[in-house]
Amino acid sequence: MKLRFVTLLLISSIYGACSQFSKPKFDAKSEEAAILSVLKAEQIAWNNGDLEAFMMGYWKSDSLQFMSSRGINHGWQKTLEGYKTGYPDRAAMGTLSFDILQVTPLSTVNFLVMGRYHLTRASGNLDGVFTLIFKKINGKWVAIYDHTC
Repeated sequence: MKLRFVTLLLISSIYGACSQFSKPKFDAKSEEAAILSVLKAEQIAWNNGDLEAFMMGYWKSDSLQFMSSRGINHGWQKTLEGYKTGYPDRAAMGTLSFDILQVTPLSTVNFLVMGRYHLTRASGNLDGVFTLIFKKINGKWVAIYDHTC
């Protein structure tokens, strides 16, 4: 009986040690930096007047959800069309800046991002807040949900 217990203990210890080497450790700070990099790229694309490049930070799927004061859009293409309607030219787009308030890991593949945005425009500045849910899909962080107001 004692030998059986020692054998089981040894096997479980070896399994536990091996499984730690086979799984990469989750580094929340590194993942947060990757998400912030996506947001920085979006800001640069917006300020260059390139909405298609701006949308690269979003999940290119019909399941993308975007909610704003103008309504709810489902899907990447509808979200892009909504941006094109709301910001038809470079003057309407203005200059975008983000103030990231909080980045919270929900799991190893989902993060919640809360922040503020500011658009500087000749026709009048815009300010608001947003909540994004980012998901790591195929090794890339993309926003799968956006609530902006």
